Amino acid sequence: MDYANIIYEKANGIAKIIINRPQVMNALNAETVKELSHALNEAKNDVSVRAVIMTGSGEKAFIAGADISEIKASFKKGPMAAREEFSLPGQGLATTIERLGKPVIAAVNGYALGGGSEIIQACHMAIAAENAHIGQPEINLAFNPCWGGTVRLPRQVGRKKALEMILTGEMVDAHEAHRIGLVNAVVPLSELMQTTEQLAQKVAEKSSEAVRLCLDAVLQGLEMPQREALSKEANLLGLLADTEDAMEGVTAFLEKRKPEFQHK
Repeated sequence: MDYANIIYEKANGIAKIIINRPQVMNALNAETVKELSHALNEAKNDVSVRAVIMTGSGEKAFIAGADISEIKASFKKGPMAAREEFSLPGQGLATTIERLGKPVIAAVNGYALGGGSEIIQACHMAIAAENAHIGQPEINLAFNPCWGGTVRLPRQVGRKKALEMILTGEMVDAHEAHRIGLVNAVVPLSELMQTTEQLAQKVAEKSSEAVRLCLDAVLQGLEMPQREALSKEANLLGLLADTEDAMEGVTAFLEKRKPEFQHK
């Protein structure tokens, strides 16, 4: 697929997806959502890719929300169009990120608003530059976050803080985002990509099957009663115990050497 709105790069087991619409602060229109979904699935199906980084081009914005003109057009068509043309594709993109089976790390450079905030919530980890501001401003336009924000945000930062962000539409800066657990770390903008790449590389060096099943355990476990989640955790250990990588891992530890994972 030829991408008009994003840049897709690969190096050293890491895929980098850059939203490349700086003229509109990397706002997401329908075509960009399709391109992102395609690139993510390309990374998912590429066995050489161990981790994915998502970021925006330039220094002002990660993703400054969705295309408001497209939102208005869907609203004018009625409730079903708003659901089918705007909400569901965005939810689908966020779910693709969350369920990719490979860690997706957001490098948050600047504003991340509306859908941009919801993309961060779907990512497995996030590093924010000091100039980052994250928010759900949909209430200011009299509609609700609808790409997963009312679902994921309370689970990640707690109900009261999520409701404060959703009902006031006010942004949090990078340091507040870190304090409430929305991002993993805050770094100077000049160090953002280096720090994010270092984190991605650390994960890329692990057994890809172990990483995939750990992601599965955490994401599905959050949706289960504790007893069921514990049972799933034990079952996943059984699956991993039968892999070449797990045997290599424990053998290498006992032999006091670095493991050489074959991702099998």
